[in-house]
Amino acid sequence: MTPVTPPSPAREQEGTEGTDTTTDVGSTTDATPEPAPVTTNRPRPVAVPLGLLKAMRPRQWVKNVLVLAAPFAAGRLLDLSVLPDVALAFVAFSLAASGVYLINDTKDVEADRAHPKKRYRPIAAGVVPPTLAVVTGIVLFAGAIAVSLVADPDLALVTGIYIVVQLAYCLWLKHEPVIDICIVSSGFLMRAIAGGAAAGLYLSPWFLLTMAFGSLFMASGKRYAEMRLSERTGAKIRKSLERYSASYLRFVWSLSATIVIMAYGLWAFGIGVTAVPGRLPSAPSTWAIVSVVPFVIAVLRYAVDVDGGNGGEPEEIVLGDRVLQVLGLVWVVLMGLAVYTAMAH
Repeated sequence: MTPVTPPSPAREQEGTEGTDTTTDVGSTTDATPEPAPVTTNRPRPVAVPLGLLKAMRPRQWVKNVLVLAAPFAAGRLLDLSVLPDVALAFVAFSLAASGVYLINDTKDVEADRAHPKKRYRPIAAGVVPPTLAVVTGIVLFAGAIAVSLVADPDLALVTGIYIVVQLAYCLWLKHEPVIDICIVSSGFLMRAIAGGAAAGLYLSPWFLLTMAFGSLFMASGKRYAEMRLSERTGAKIRKSLERYSASYLRFVWSLSATIVIMAYGLWAFGIGVTAVPGRLPSAPSTWAIVSVVPFVIAVLRYAVDVDGGNGGEPEEIVLGDRVLQVLGLVWVVLMGLAVYTAMAH
């Protein structure tokens, strides 16, 4: 009889965060993800701080770059009187978002342990105690409000609304269809508004519409990608997905893409236009008009990535697509030329 060799510890620990676990070739059992093992022993002192930092998801802070959108569009991004307050807005939203992630992961700890990817999150894996996560989240919320007050009271108001809305999402509304998409998209919009509030800038209605429906486009795309993941793996990703269909999400996706392109076109065609009584309005900036091209191509490219089911988080798609990054860089250059040449005239 041939002796049976037990699996090595390295084999048992192959799973890493963000990858689905599968059975060995030839196994007769279904590839059903098992809950992440909960640590029964006290976590190591070094592991807890690192796990807490990971639970705060610093990689997600890239979303807060949206606070630069309003100052950039107004041509005030390099203004030394504006830049420090915008930087504080970035810090405030980073703290607030990390606090929300800690509360959310504590609330969903049992569900995350049955998820093919979320089971490896520090709280679900038992690395970070839930009580510590909640206390840290509250401290981060207080820090976000304090930092916002240093910049501008209006920024503190926007930050406070963001925290309240996101907590309502985590604790009650995340399983409500349509409401969940709207709240997720509102997070992107409030980041853009926060940048304008910190800098004390007027926000164009077309700019706000572009940000609002651009956010809805990304949020609905995220839900669609999650549905594709659920269909491929059989995992229960999110309760609200049970009330959605792929055709409905594609409808919201298409509608928001149409409106965001239209709103951006109207906004871009207004850059550089000045109205003087008794004279014809000046022509819009040529650079702004040309910027519509990379913007539309970027929207279509982003849609290809989401439709393939290769990613759900917007920052993951952007960081993983070199063509999309080039399009974004071209758009930034064109818009920079449009805004700053318009100011020079």
